[in-house]
Amino acid sequence: MLLAPFAHAAEVKLLSAVGMKEVMEDLWPKFERASGHKLTIVFGNLGAVVRRVQDGELADIVILPGQGIDGLVKDGKARADDRAVLARSGIGVAVRKDASRPDISTPEAFKRAMLAARSITYLDPAGGGTSGIHIARVLDRLGIADEMRAKTILHANARAAGSLVAGGDAEIGMNLIQEFMPLPDIDLVGPLPSDLQNTLVFFGVIMTGARDRLASKALIDFLRTPEAAAVIKAKGMEPG
Repeated sequence: MLLAPFAHAAEVKLLSAVGMKEVMEDLWPKFERASGHKLTIVFGNLGAVVRRVQDGELADIVILPGQGIDGLVKDGKARADDRAVLARSGIGVAVRKDASRPDISTPEAFKRAMLAARSITYLDPAGGGTSGIHIARVLDRLGIADEMRAKTILHANARAAGSLVAGGDAEIGMNLIQEFMPLPDIDLVGPLPSDLQNTLVFFGVIMTGARDRLASKALIDFLRTPEAAAVIKAKGMEPG
């Protein structure tokens, strides 16, 4: 679906959560062709993007999970009525390709799999990444945080997780499903059991300091088209 041509071309700067990276790298050139606008994107985890905005970096649009957007609205950096749901995703479990797949179908089965694993890896919570913070809370909730600490390798991003799992350094990896999907040499076992899952809802919001609100709105509208929805689904997420 193509957007109606605009009378002028503008440059739109987007700060985006890494969880939307695969989607945005696919849709980036499609939006530019459809709209005539130029798109610049900077990716980071939730904590990093929020810090950039708080430190005064200007952006036209920010894409983050809901809690990050809520903070921007509370701080007056964006307005609640300028946000839109773009996609939803969950956290998944991966192992090395052709390795035995653990049973993670229930919270108790997941707990047993964690305790039986030689080593695990997930995103370092200290970096502000949503999946790492959630996994740390899950292990604590299951009462196994202390037991898992000695065999946990904290990683900086999904590609690092994929390398650790593919290379045999970590038996089980956990990260956002859409970040695991394009990585070679690993198998996605499945999502966390529903009782332990953290479904992330990614919003796009036009910032109060947006240089061109029409061009910014064009990007939000494009990310909600059937064409964008098909890409979002193909990347392992659910459209808005």
